[in-house]
Amino acid sequence: MEHKNESEQSGQTGAAALPIGLPLPLEVRVHGRGGQGGVTCAKLIAALYANMGLYVQTFGDYGSERSGAPVQAFTRVDHRPITNRNKVYRPDHLIVLDPGLMGSQVLSGVAPGALLLLNTTASLDEFGGQYAKYRFAVVDATEIAREQGIGSSSVVIINTTIVGAYARLLGVSMSVLEQSYASLGLVDDLVAARQAYERVKLQEPAEDAGSPAAAGTAAGIELQAVIPVTGLTMDIPAALKTGSWSNQAPVYREYTAPCNAACPAGNDVVGFIQALKHDGPEAAAALLLSTQVLPSVCGRVCPAPCMRECNRGAFDGAVNIRSLERWISDHSLLQPVRETAANPRRVAVVGGGPAGLSAAYQLALRGHGVTIYEAGPALGGVLLNGIPAFRLPLDVLNRDIGRILSLGVEVQYDRQLGRDDLERLEHDYDAVIVCTGFGQAHALSAAGEQLEGVEQGLAFLDRVKQGQVTVEGQVVVVGGGNTAIDCARSALRSGAATVTLVYRRGREEMPAIKEEIEDAEREGVRLMLHRQPLSFSGDGHLSAVVLAEVEQGSPDASGRRRPVITKRTATLACDQVLLALGQQTDIELLPEAWQMRDGRAWRGEQPLQVRFAGDCATGEGTVTHAIGNGRRIAQAALATLAGEPAAPLQEPPEAVVAPAQIRFSHFEVVPPRKDRHLPLATARNSFAEFNLGLAGPEEAERCFSCGQCTKCDTCLIYCPDGVVYRSGEGYRVDEEYCKGCGMCVAECPRYAMEMKEKTSRR
Repeated sequence: MEHKNESEQSGQTGAAALPIGLPLPLEVRVHGRGGQGGVTCAKLIAALYANMGLYVQTFGDYGSERSGAPVQAFTRVDHRPITNRNKVYRPDHLIVLDPGLMGSQVLSGVAPGALLLLNTTASLDEFGGQYAKYRFAVVDATEIAREQGIGSSSVVIINTTIVGAYARLLGVSMSVLEQSYASLGLVDDLVAARQAYERVKLQEPAEDAGSPAAAGTAAGIELQAVIPVTGLTMDIPAALKTGSWSNQAPVYREYTAPCNAACPAGNDVVGFIQALKHDGPEAAAALLLSTQVLPSVCGRVCPAPCMRECNRGAFDGAVNIRSLERWISDHSLLQPVRETAANPRRVAVVGGGPAGLSAAYQLALRGHGVTIYEAGPALGGVLLNGIPAFRLPLDVLNRDIGRILSLGVEVQYDRQLGRDDLERLEHDYDAVIVCTGFGQAHALSAAGEQLEGVEQGLAFLDRVKQGQVTVEGQVVVVGGGNTAIDCARSALRSGAATVTLVYRRGREEMPAIKEEIEDAEREGVRLMLHRQPLSFSGDGHLSAVVLAEVEQGSPDASGRRRPVITKRTATLACDQVLLALGQQTDIELLPEAWQMRDGRAWRGEQPLQVRFAGDCATGEGTVTHAIGNGRRIAQAALATLAGEPAAPLQEPPEAVVAPAQIRFSHFEVVPPRKDRHLPLATARNSFAEFNLGLAGPEEAERCFSCGQCTKCDTCLIYCPDGVVYRSGEGYRVDEEYCKGCGMCVAECPRYAMEMKEKTSRR
């Protein structure tokens, strides 16, 4: 046999004194796993004895050279040169670096009375006398090494630590240990060795345990008869249990898909797409409607952060999730069934926009009584007044709202409430949820802003929805969000000769939906970027706007580069300016004696059953954010009423699947299916819906189903030992025969498996 790292050293002058009672010759066997430093541990032990003036021999038996595979190493010690080149079969000292290895194979040949040192988190008492016939010692070398930063967070190297415990058991002084470590350049690890020296715990053998001299009578290695070649008749999988050789096994688990993690509404995106693929639109709608109150709306106007995070985007293009949501809603008539609440509550919702509708839906769905107080003549809020019909037709909005009202939600229209009203509601209802949206629109505060022809974009869009707008001449829209794009496209449809959109940052920094920007440009809207209006001019009526060039400065609090207005200016003739600069976040309804803390009303130090949801509380500014926040606030209100702790409103997702964890090689390149659109010539002269959506549900086939098993059989096919089996709705792995190679995990196309440590054996 070829021995690796074999060395012999003779005695040295000035060597340290030998421990009293040390039997020679001495044999030491170390058991560990690849990556723990077992072979080096045996070398350190050899160096320790060499510094005592003794002859030593040490070498390793690596077996499979794989991280985590069992490794043995051997050290012999004598006062004369060592000629024995065999492995150590009957050790006087046994050191085990991994408690998962403890078993008959590791203890083979170890005589009663021998020294057994185990690296473990368990105390001596927890072993219940299991190793009473040995000089049994324990130390948590892994924790000590981790505290001292030896190795890495995933692979802790414990060899230099556990040798400190071993020296204590020998009766060797710390000075000898320090000398040995200094000679090997391991002074930095002395702190860990010293801690192990101090923390190791020893249990002496029972009186009738015998002595190491009895090693010759111990049960040695039992050799089984060799089967002749003609007797090998078993096909794969062979009946060869991996035993202690394998320390890991694959398990199936679910990770978070990036689309799910990115959805502000909290939708199970992968779930509803897979339901659509396998069970049709009704099954998909059932899952979608558990979190999403307005699927027809969001399938049209959501900015779709899920699509930006889709792992397929790094392969051949993101899945068209937004349009799949729309297709499901447009092709399903599913009506959720109202539950029966064990303790029905009465809840007032102030405001019938996205957040209020979401909160009311979740409350009514669970069987509670809900009354919406709406300031206007109809529900919808910004969906009704601020999004043009070519993006969101009225019948589509009404379809989603009708689903909510069918659950028994009551509405009081034209109810503009004040502070006294809010106090009355707090007294009359079990809970109140305020969802009044944003406040006043931001002004530009520029000279000439009061001129006729300068108008807030939201007011313009409201007039457009009521059919009261005719536009002529040149129109300038100021802003870069969805409202600005809606104003620009609405102005074109209302008769504008030209429309120029002015934005102070670059195109990539525009918060508007990317596809909406592209549609606006196709329709003829001109983008003028890195410009800021300084003033407006005209004789009673607007005739021009002065624009300054803008440079990008250092990043602001949002991470975007701060606009720096320069002195370079130009004058742009125009007939109308529409300001789309966003809105203020304020709560005008809040009584003077109340405060809002973390989305809840307080009167002094008393929390009230009044909560705030949507833009009035968060200022996040999208329909999807408002829907998600309204749902979570409704759930928090019910939990508080039930005397239960409310779940955190926002929890960071765990274990999100990254593109690098998807096996792209298992998938074919299939570009995303595009939405259909009206012809441009028709769109320019009509408020009919421009985006016609997908022709069918086939886009669902492109979903990777990141982090979730789809029963694709890849693990079963790639297992080299055939120990993966179909079981019920999934798979099982026979751990007794699994050697822990990890090939199934490596080949899983969608990262729905991981390797875990096998259960430790003591």
